[in-house]
Amino acid sequence: MFTSPSTADPALLRQAFSGFPCGVAALSAVVDDEPTVLVASSFTVGVSQDPPLVMFAVQHTSTTWPTLAGADSIGVSILGERHESVTRQLASRDKSVRFVGVDTMVSDTGSVFLEGAPIWLDCAVEHTYPAGDHDIVVLRVNGLMSDFTHSPLVWHRSSFAKLTA
Repeated sequence: MFTSPSTADPALLRQAFSGFPCGVAALSAVVDDEPTVLVASSFTVGVSQDPPLVMFAVQHTSTTWPTLAGADSIGVSILGERHESVTRQLASRDKSVRFVGVDTMVSDTGSVFLEGAPIWLDCAVEHTYPAGDHDIVVLRVNGLMSDFTHSPLVWHRSSFAKLTA
Protein backbone atom coordinates (compact mmCIF):
# COMPACT_ATOMS: atom_id res chain seq x y z
CA MET A 1 0.00 0.00 0.00
CA PHE A 2 1.37 3.40 -0.97
CA THR A 3 1.69 6.18 1.57
CA SER A 4 1.02 9.73 0.44
CA PRO A 5 4.22 11.81 0.68
CA SER A 6 2.14 14.75 1.88
CA THR A 7 0.87 12.82 4.91
CA ALA A 8 3.85 10.54 5.54
CA ASP A 9 6.35 11.05 8.32
CA PRO A 10 9.18 13.17 6.79
CA ALA A 11 11.64 10.53 8.05
CA LEU A 12 9.92 7.91 5.87
CA LEU A 13 10.26 10.15 2.83
CA ARG A 14 13.97 10.76 3.55
CA GLN A 15 14.46 7.01 4.03
CA ALA A 16 12.80 6.24 0.70
CA PHE A 17 14.84 8.90 -1.12
CA SER A 18 18.05 7.55 0.49
CA GLY A 19 17.58 4.25 -1.34
CA PHE A 20 18.68 5.87 -4.59
CA PRO A 21 22.49 5.80 -4.78
CA CYS A 22 24.09 9.00 -6.01
CA GLY A 23 27.43 10.67 -6.31
CA VAL A 24 28.59 13.45 -4.04
CA ALA A 25 29.89 16.79 -5.30
CA ALA A 26 31.74 19.64 -3.63
CA LEU A 27 30.94 23.00 -5.20
CA SER A 28 33.59 25.53 -4.27
CA ALA A 29 35.07 28.91 -5.08
CA VAL A 30 37.11 31.66 -3.52
CA VAL A 31 34.68 34.41 -2.50
CA ASP A 32 35.96 37.58 -0.81
CA ASP A 33 39.40 35.93 -0.47
CA GLU A 34 37.93 32.95 1.41
CA PRO A 35 37.42 29.42 0.03
CA THR A 36 33.73 28.52 0.23
CA VAL A 37 32.29 25.02 -0.23
CA LEU A 38 28.89 23.39 -0.43
CA VAL A 39 28.46 19.60 -0.54
CA ALA A 40 25.58 18.21 -2.61
CA SER A 41 24.34 14.68 -3.16
CA SER A 42 21.69 16.00 -5.56
CA PHE A 43 24.23 16.76 -8.29
CA THR A 44 23.35 15.58 -11.82
CA VAL A 45 25.57 15.53 -14.88
CA GLY A 46 24.47 15.38 -18.49
CA VAL A 47 21.54 17.79 -18.22
CA SER A 48 22.56 19.03 -21.66
CA GLN A 49 25.54 18.52 -23.94
CA ASP A 50 24.85 21.56 -26.14
CA PRO A 51 25.35 23.74 -24.24
CA PRO A 52 27.09 21.65 -21.57
CA LEU A 53 24.93 21.90 -18.44
CA VAL A 54 24.81 20.16 -15.06
CA MET A 55 22.54 20.81 -12.08
CA PHE A 56 22.01 20.35 -8.36
CA ALA A 57 19.41 21.22 -5.75
CA VAL A 58 20.10 23.37 -2.70
CA GLN A 59 17.90 23.92 0.34
CA HIS A 60 16.49 27.39 0.91
CA THR A 61 17.99 27.22 4.42
CA SER A 62 21.56 26.93 3.11
CA THR A 63 23.79 29.65 4.53
CA THR A 64 26.60 28.82 2.09
CA TRP A 65 24.76 28.99 -1.24
CA PRO A 66 23.94 32.72 -1.08
CA THR A 67 27.68 33.40 -0.83
CA LEU A 68 28.77 30.83 -3.41
CA ALA A 69 26.04 31.86 -5.87
CA GLY A 70 27.76 35.22 -6.34
CA ALA A 71 31.02 33.68 -7.54
CA ASP A 72 31.90 34.20 -11.21
CA SER A 73 33.17 30.64 -11.41
CA ILE A 74 32.41 27.57 -9.27
CA GLY A 75 34.56 24.47 -9.15
CA VAL A 76 32.69 21.18 -8.98
CA SER A 77 34.68 18.24 -7.65
CA ILE A 78 32.92 14.90 -7.91
CA LEU A 79 34.18 13.40 -4.68
CA GLY A 80 36.36 10.32 -4.74
CA GLU A 81 36.74 7.48 -2.26
CA ARG A 82 39.66 9.28 -0.60
CA HIS A 83 37.26 12.09 0.40
CA GLU A 84 35.04 9.87 2.56
CA SER A 85 36.83 10.93 5.74
CA VAL A 86 36.52 14.68 5.01
CA THR A 87 33.10 14.96 3.35
CA ARG A 88 31.20 15.63 6.58
CA GLN A 89 33.92 18.13 7.55
CA LEU A 90 33.46 19.93 4.20
CA ALA A 91 29.71 20.13 4.92
CA SER A 92 30.20 21.29 8.52
CA ARG A 93 28.19 24.24 9.82
CA ASP A 94 31.50 25.52 11.22
CA LYS A 95 32.94 27.13 8.10
CA SER A 96 36.37 27.59 9.73
CA VAL A 97 37.07 23.82 9.72
CA ARG A 98 35.81 22.90 6.27
CA PHE A 99 39.15 22.98 4.44
CA VAL A 100 41.48 22.03 7.32
CA GLY A 101 43.78 19.28 6.02
CA VAL A 102 42.00 19.10 2.65
CA ASP A 103 44.23 19.28 -0.43
CA THR A 104 42.85 21.75 -2.96
CA MET A 105 43.82 23.53 -6.15
CA VAL A 106 42.56 27.03 -6.99
CA SER A 107 42.18 27.88 -10.68
CA ASP A 108 42.83 31.26 -12.29
CA THR A 109 39.04 31.75 -12.38
CA GLY A 110 38.71 31.36 -8.59
CA SER A 111 37.22 27.88 -8.73
CA VAL A 112 38.42 25.57 -5.98
CA PHE A 113 38.95 21.87 -6.73
CA LEU A 114 39.64 18.97 -4.36
CA GLU A 115 42.71 16.90 -5.15
CA GLY A 116 41.91 13.23 -5.79
CA ALA A 117 38.51 13.86 -7.40
CA PRO A 118 37.69 11.74 -10.46
CA ILE A 119 36.00 14.71 -12.19
CA TRP A 120 36.55 18.46 -12.03
CA LEU A 121 34.12 20.86 -13.70
CA ASP A 122 34.69 24.60 -13.92
CA CYS A 123 31.17 26.10 -13.99
CA ALA A 124 29.10 29.28 -13.85
CA VAL A 125 25.49 29.69 -12.73
CA GLU A 126 23.20 29.58 -15.78
CA HIS A 127 19.70 29.44 -14.22
CA THR A 128 18.01 29.00 -10.85
CA TYR A 129 14.48 27.62 -10.48
CA PRO A 130 12.35 27.39 -7.32
CA ALA A 131 11.39 23.82 -6.39
CA GLY A 132 9.52 23.43 -3.09
CA ASP A 133 11.91 23.89 -0.18
CA HIS A 134 14.90 23.84 -2.56
CA ASP A 135 16.15 25.68 -5.61
CA ILE A 136 17.34 23.82 -8.69
CA VAL A 137 20.55 25.40 -9.92
CA VAL A 138 21.70 24.82 -13.49
CA LEU A 139 25.41 25.36 -14.11
CA ARG A 140 27.16 25.85 -17.45
CA VAL A 141 30.36 23.80 -17.76
CA ASN A 142 33.19 26.03 -19.02
CA GLY A 143 36.02 23.56 -18.48
CA LEU A 144 36.55 19.99 -17.32
CA MET A 145 39.11 17.43 -16.36
CA SER A 146 38.79 13.77 -15.42
CA ASP A 147 41.12 11.28 -13.77
CA PHE A 148 39.48 7.89 -13.53
CA THR A 149 42.34 6.44 -11.51
CA HIS A 150 40.23 7.87 -8.66
CA SER A 151 36.95 6.08 -7.93
CA PRO A 152 33.86 8.11 -7.04
CA LEU A 153 32.28 8.24 -3.61
CA VAL A 154 28.64 7.11 -3.51
CA TRP A 155 25.93 8.22 -1.05
CA HIS A 156 23.41 5.42 -0.42
CA ARG A 157 20.98 4.83 2.45
CA SER A 158 22.44 7.75 4.43
CA SER A 159 26.01 6.49 4.37
CA PHE A 160 28.98 6.36 2.03
CA ALA A 161 29.53 3.39 -0.25
CA LYS A 162 32.13 2.36 -2.79
CA LEU A 163 31.61 1.00 -6.27
CA THR A 164 32.83 -2.50 -6.95
CA ALA A 165 33.39 -4.23 -10.28
